[in-house]
Amino acid sequence: MTPGGWPLGRWRSRTAAAAVLAALAGLPLVAPTYYLHLLTLTFCYGIMAMSLDLLVGYTGLSSLGHAAYFGVAGYTAGVLATRYAIGFWPALTLALAAAVIVAALFGLLAIRATGPYFLIITLALGQIIWGLAYRWVSMTGGDNGLRGIPRPLLGPGLHLAEIRPFYYFALIVTALAAGAMSLLTLSPFGLTLRGVRESESRMRALGYNVWLHKYLAFVIAGAFSGLGGALYAYYNGFVSPADVSLVASANALLMVVLGGSGTLWGSMVGAALLVFLQNLISGITQRWLTILGAILVLSVLYAPQGIVGAARALAARAAPRPESRRAPVPTAEPHP
Repeated sequence: MTPGGWPLGRWRSRTAAAAVLAALAGLPLVAPTYYLHLLTLTFCYGIMAMSLDLLVGYTGLSSLGHAAYFGVAGYTAGVLATRYAIGFWPALTLALAAAVIVAALFGLLAIRATGPYFLIITLALGQIIWGLAYRWVSMTGGDNGLRGIPRPLLGPGLHLAEIRPFYYFALIVTALAAGAMSLLTLSPFGLTLRGVRESESRMRALGYNVWLHKYLAFVIAGAFSGLGGALYAYYNGFVSPADVSLVASANALLMVVLGGSGTLWGSMVGAALLVFLQNLISGITQRWLTILGAILVLSVLYAPQGIVGAARALAARAAPRPESRRAPVPTAEPHP
C-alpha cells in the first residue's frame, strides 16, 4: 500500500497516466502541426475504442457495429450545426442523446444473442445505420458525405478554429471520458461485468440480473462512442458513410485487440498505433495495407494479450522477486 492508501499497482497506473497527460499537454510546444492532427484523430477514435473495450474486455461481448453510434452522433452534430445553426453545447447534447437512443434500441435486439450470434447481429444493425447514411441523401449527403461542419465556439473568446486549441479541448474530453470509464470499471457495476464475462451462469446463480447488466453496458458504451463521434465530426468538418461502415467497426475492434482488451488504456494505445501507421505508412508506399496487416498478424501471434498486456508481462518478469525469508535453523550448542 502507498501512503495515500491506494494499492501499489493502482498508484503506479495513476502516476503513469498523469505523466502521459503532462507530456501530451506540453507536446504542442514542440510538435509539428501534422502530428497534432494525428493525435487529435487518435483522441476521437480512442474514445470509441475504449468504449468498445467496455464490451469486449469487461463484459465479453465482441461487437462489429460499434461505429454506428460513433457515426450517429457525428451526423446528428453535423446536421444540427450546418442545417439548423444550433450551438455546440446543445448540438453535442442532442448528438449524445441520439447515440444513446440508437444503442438502447439496438441493445434490446443484440443482448438476446450470445457468442458469434451477437457478433452477427451487431454487424447487421450497424449496416442499417450505414444504409441510412448512404441512402438518406437529403439529410446526410449520401455518398458525398456531410460537409462544412464548423469548428465549435465554446463561449466568448473560446473558438476552436485553430488546431492547437482543438487539440487541448480533445485532450481534456478524452481524459475525462477515460477517467469516467476507468471509475466505471472499478465500481461494483464494473466488477459485476467482469463476473458476467467469466461466467454468466454463476452470476445468475448469485442473483444478479445478467441481461440488465449487459444491456446497461451496451448503452453506456454506445454513449461514449457517440462522444468520440461528435468530437470527430466537429474536428474533421466532414462525416461520411465510411465512418459508420463495417470497416470502421472492424478498425475499432482491431484497436482494442492490438492495444490489449480489458485495459482501457490499451485501447488508446491501439488507436494511436493504427492511426499513425495508417497515415505514415500510406505516405511511404501504396501497399500500406499489406504492411499494416503483417504488423497486426505479428502482434496477435507474439502479443496475444495486446501491447499493454505484453508490457505488463515483461515488467512482471523483470521485477525483482522478494526472497523468501526463512527462520534461522537453531544449531545445537556444544555441551561443556
